[in-house]
Amino acid sequence: MIRINDIIDKITEYHPDADLDIIDRAYIYSARVHDGQVRLSGEPYLSHPLEVAGILADMKLDVVSVAAGLLHDVVEDTHASIEEINEMFGKDVSHIVSGVTKLSVLPFSSGSQARQAESIRKMILAMADDIRVILIKLADRLHNMRTLKFHSPKKKVKIARETLDIYAPIAGRLGIYWMKEELEDTSFMYLQPEEYSKIENYVRKDKEEGEQYIETVKSIIKKKMDERNLNCEVLGRYKYFYSIYKKMISQNLEFEEVYDIIAFRIILDTIPQCYEALGLIHSLWKPVAKKFKDYIGVPKPNMYQSLHTTVIGPFGER
Repeated sequence: MIRINDIIDKITEYHPDADLDIIDRAYIYSARVHDGQVRLSGEPYLSHPLEVAGILADMKLDVVSVAAGLLHDVVEDTHASIEEINEMFGKDVSHIVSGVTKLSVLPFSSGSQARQAESIRKMILAMADDIRVILIKLADRLHNMRTLKFHSPKKKVKIARETLDIYAPIAGRLGIYWMKEELEDTSFMYLQPEEYSKIENYVRKDKEEGEQYIETVKSIIKKKMDERNLNCEVLGRYKYFYSIYKKMISQNLEFEEVYDIIAFRIILDTIPQCYEALGLIHSLWKPVAKKFKDYIGVPKPNMYQSLHTTVIGPFGER
């Protein structure tokens, strides 16, 4: 379990001048009002607000957000009132806690149709007039998904469905892709355990060889960029499980036919450098026709900007 000192250490690292008093007070208050409450896992209830605050600190949010994370469910789950929160922690914290509380009582019907799910996502985004409300709600959902195994089978499916339909797309819309991926993969694991296991086994078999492949290709890319004095970071990764599954279903493919299980990302300082790096990659390996997308010239709706290309790599793989 994460401790309050771990959270304070994280904040001090990215915000050395932060006023940590509000974090200490929020922690003590949360511990007092949650005293005696226990989660389904058997852990003290306080473990949940601490984990949520830890996720927010990992995201380098301000002290008001982290304090609100520690207090996000006190109005819903204890005798605490918004008036008391306002008096003790100020209007910013109480406004955020109030916003998270309102989202928590929204009625969701399970198995939402796509259009209905989109309406609920829009309603959530419209209700939250402070983006920090959404970020805390996402952190709350992320920790709940990490501890979903302690619920009944029926509840697991309901929460996983809601997460896949509502919360993962919101994380994607905000550009928080690591969170979107974890929410999708965990939901997938509970909604379709057999398919999840199948893909997990495929990837595991492939992985040992793949890790070596990733390192080799990364070093080739880095060398090419260095030759042109392009300062960059090169990352290699496996596509996450739900993404593989979606591709298999939408394109009617077997696992072996999904060619971009492994992808590489080159992060550079400027837009012109991105186009120059693309040219270098295309001079190094043959690009695949119709597999290029310019999201810098035409950004995604959430303003994601990057260049995507598929090439025939050093060992004849896409």
